[in-house]
Amino acid sequence: MDKWEVYMKIRQLLEQGFSKKKIAEKLGISRPTLYRYLKKNHQEMADWMKSIQTRSKKLDPYRDQFLGWLKEHPDISAAQIEDWLKERHPSLHVAESTLRAYVRQLRAEYDLPKEKNPRTYEAVPEKGMREQAQVDFGLTTQDTPKNQKVKLYFIAFQLSHSRYKYMEWLDRNRSRTG
Repeated sequence: MDKWEVYMKIRQLLEQGFSKKKIAEKLGISRPTLYRYLKKNHQEMADWMKSIQTRSKKLDPYRDQFLGWLKEHPDISAAQIEDWLKERHPSLHVAESTLRAYVRQLRAEYDLPKEKNPRTYEAVPEKGMREQAQVDFGLTTQDTPKNQKVKLYFIAFQLSHSRYKYMEWLDRNRSRTG
C-alpha cells in the first residue's frame, strides 16, 4: 500500500468509527505516523506525495550499482548490500532502515523478488563431553583508540556438549602459504 492509499484507508476507518490505536494496528503503522497523516488535509497530502515522488534520495547515486547486485544475486539481503556499500564507500553514512526501504523499493519497481535459498545441512549426532567442537575462522576491521583501522583475525571454538565458547584474536595473518 502506498502512502496515499494509507491516508485514504485511515480516513475511511475513522469514518467507520475505529479508534486511532486500532487503525494503526490494522494498517501496521505507528501512532505518530497516523497522527502525522491526520494533520494533513487532502490537498496537503497530495502536495506532500508529489514532493516525495520528485525529490532525489540519498542513495540514488548508487541505484545502478544496487540494481546490478540485485540482478546478479537475486538472493542478496539488504544487510549484504549495506556491507558492500560500506566497503566501497566508507564515507557514506546512511541508516540501515533507509537502505532497507530503498532496496525494497528497487525490488518492487524492477520486479526483482528476493529468492530464498534455504541452507541445506545435515544434523550431526551429539557426542559426549570432550568429544566434539565447532571451529570457525574470521576477520573483522576495527577502529583503534587513535581512529586507525586495524584488521583482526580470530578463531572461535565452541564445545558441542557444554556450549562453552573460546576465542583467540591476532592482529596479523599467521597462515602459511606454500
